[in-house]
Amino acid sequence: MTGGCQCGRIRYSVAIADDDAYLCHCRMCQRATGGVSIAFKNVRKSDVIWEQEPDRYASSPIASRGYCSACGTPLTFEFPDSETMDLTVGSFDDPERFRPTHHFAVESWHEAWLDTRGLPTYRTDQNKNVVDRWMKTVGRLPD
Repeated sequence: MTGGCQCGRIRYSVAIADDDAYLCHCRMCQRATGGVSIAFKNVRKSDVIWEQEPDRYASSPIASRGYCSACGTPLTFEFPDSETMDLTVGSFDDPERFRPTHHFAVESWHEAWLDTRGLPTYRTDQNKNVVDRWMKTVGRLPD
């Protein structure tokens, strides 16, 4: 499978063994992404081929995170002494393949965000303001 950052500067390909993924709710992931959780796919580091290595920073004394310094996309979570790493599910070109199998760091999850199926839903193309901006700027809606 392939993936990368929003701007396309960082791209990767990776061998995927299964469809298992998970949601991390730890405070560090919440702060690193600005979200209430992040979806990860655990892979072997040796199975990832980077067209360009992501930028990395030490996000804690025990781990680092890969990201794109041009657009800010979070890409990885890594323990330096591990043979595996996590890739962000949202950075895959076809993320719909993956299925969550568990939650991690549930001590800091935001329970109100776990099941939002009952909320009203809206498609991008139903928001005239957004559609008009995309059409005026690039002539089409984003993927």
